[in-house]
Amino acid sequence: MSKNIIVEKIDYTPVEQQQVELVERKGIGHPDSIADGLSESVSRALCRMYLERYDRVLHHNTDETQIVGGQSSPRFGGGDVLEPIYILLVGRATTEVNGERLPYRSTAVRAAYEYLKNHFPNLDLETDTMIDCRIGKGSVDLRAVYESKKLLSNDTSFGVGYAPYSHTERVVLESEKFINGNLKRRYKETGEDVKVMASRMGDTINLTCAIAMVDRYIPDPDHYQSAIAEICQKIADNATKFTDLAVSVDVNTADNYKNGTYYLTVTGLSMENGDDGSVGRGNRVNGLITPFRPMSMEASAGKNPITHVGKLYNILSKFIAEDIAAAAKGDVLEAEVRILSQIGRPIDNPQTCSVQLITAPGANYKKWEKEAKAIASNWLDNIDVVTKKIVNGEITVF
Repeated sequence: MSKNIIVEKIDYTPVEQQQVELVERKGIGHPDSIADGLSESVSRALCRMYLERYDRVLHHNTDETQIVGGQSSPRFGGGDVLEPIYILLVGRATTEVNGERLPYRSTAVRAAYEYLKNHFPNLDLETDTMIDCRIGKGSVDLRAVYESKKLLSNDTSFGVGYAPYSHTERVVLESEKFINGNLKRRYKETGEDVKVMASRMGDTINLTCAIAMVDRYIPDPDHYQSAIAEICQKIADNATKFTDLAVSVDVNTADNYKNGTYYLTVTGLSMENGDDGSVGRGNRVNGLITPFRPMSMEASAGKNPITHVGKLYNILSKFIAEDIAAAAKGDVLEAEVRILSQIGRPIDNPQTCSVQLITAPGANYKKWEKEAKAIASNWLDNIDVVTKKIVNGEITVF
């Protein structure tokens, strides 16, 4: 079967050789990332419910979660959440089969509750949140497409991926993981709402990190200032593991110690005090926001992992690009992949699969053209592997 794979050589300056590069990552506690995480956890829970009952994943899309920020009054030594965070679970699901109603709403709410419980230890779920589920029955036409024996795309959409990461991208990704990982084990003062922004100019990466600090662990301004100074140095030290470029780090630059302005929170999450969140407004499936790279605006989190190409193709494009870059071992400086399908078309036979390569000077382009096409074709033949990884929680989509 023809998969409409077109491989071509492109000629422009690779990102790492450009003078300026901007990269962002919203951490797991950012309101947009929380919306993504909730949507994806609900989707996986529905997948498990359908598989247990019918040995197949039924139609659903839970990619419209909304977060409405609450109100809080943080203070050194411990403050209060004054108004709870409102979480609205929205989307479509198969709600009954052969006249049997399914517990889709309780499944969704339980999944959301468990996700928040497992990731945000300073959040009191009983008093600080309100979870509302308004997931309803899906469109008959879309379900008909979904339920055909041949897996057909239930949307006309595309996915985008690239590889390898630049030094700046790697530093941003690993810095957020470090802040919400090893650093947190040393500094319980840090919350999960973290954002890392990088501006590389020439050979210097400038990192700006916003880290919500948890007030109950910070008795006074001196403790806060000391912790921020130490955290700043730890982030800089960690960054040297991923690049030989110079790295400068600033943390919580909106603070004004003279005026008594500090980034204090009760829960470690900015959504406690007015910050809202929506699915798809944050990181792409590679965990980053990269204005100097090709990106899809598709919200991947929460979409069904069986036939929604807006989800599958973003992940698949990333895998194809990564495999090409890994195989080339430096012969391919950048691989960019874009895959488009039409609604009703077999998911393993896209309308277009574009692979663009920037090859290193002296590299054998014809060799990598052939290899890239084979890698893309193999992944399309085995697209069900992507589905299994998503359902098993092996893939992060934000």
